[in-house]
Amino acid sequence: MELVILVPCSLLLIALIKFLYDYLWVPLSIQHMLNSQGIKGPPYRFIHGNNKEIIKMRKEAMSKPKALTHDIFAKTQPHMYSWIKKYGKNFVYWNGIRAEVVISEPELVKEVLKNSENVFPKAKPSFYVSKLLGNGLATIDGEKWVKHRKLTNYAFHGESLKVKS
Repeated sequence: MELVILVPCSLLLIALIKFLYDYLWVPLSIQHMLNSQGIKGPPYRFIHGNNKEIIKMRKEAMSKPKALTHDIFAKTQPHMYSWIKKYGKNFVYWNGIRAEVVISEPELVKEVLKNSENVFPKAKPSFYVSKLLGNGLATIDGEKWVKHRKLTNYAFHGESLKVKS
């Protein structure tokens, strides 16, 4: 009879420990590690990360009248705009329990894009974003990315495609 009670209680305790480990310990450890390396950002919020903040900022931005200007970043990505101003060009924010490091410093962006080891993999775009962007540099990886990058580089530098192919 005691075993009937002990086994489910043990399993429940293990599940609770695993849940707290995944949803509290790991994110707080990552946040501490990144902060110690100088990468700051909005603090992790249990389970939902910064998603509630992002939704609130987007609602506020969309409720304000839109000016006729080319500078739409503050309207379309108000959380990024706000956090870049507050934490600098490189920061971390939380998409649920997943840390997302934003790098907008040109030299670091170059380093990430040159990387061939997939240490910094691109986030998989949503269905709608992939339809909007197609199979361009922003959405492809690996050898396909290298080939497209070379073609793009030639186009931007005005070189002939016959001279490098």
